[in-house]
Amino acid sequence: MPNIPDIKPDINLSKKDIANLLLSSIAMEELGLAEIIKAQGRKLEKITKETCDINVLLEANSNVNQLLKTIVKKEMLLLMKLESVVDFTETHEVKCKKHCKHEKECECECECEYDDYDCK
Repeated sequence: MPNIPDIKPDINLSKKDIANLLLSSIAMEELGLAEIIKAQGRKLEKITKETCDINVLLEANSNVNQLLKTIVKKEMLLLMKLESVVDFTETHEVKCKKHCKHEKECECECECEYDDYDCK
């Protein structure tokens, strides 16, 4: 019988690192969507230069319109993801400032998990 190895990845990320990674993922998705929108614009530009057939133009427009609707849906999901990241960072800062014993601004570098308030 095969054995599954005991894998214990040791990943230590601060809350600030987590927020930065999440924000980076949102930015990368936004860049991808921007490229798709640009490509659709180029597609329409090419089609309008190549043909005057109204049926071809309407079909191309319909395809681009459908894709843009999908992109709008994706943008709504990204907005919710961004709002969650903002809530995550604000919640940590408020709890840390309320409970931690240090006087400096919270940079999310303290490793308190809200049960142990003896921050560095």
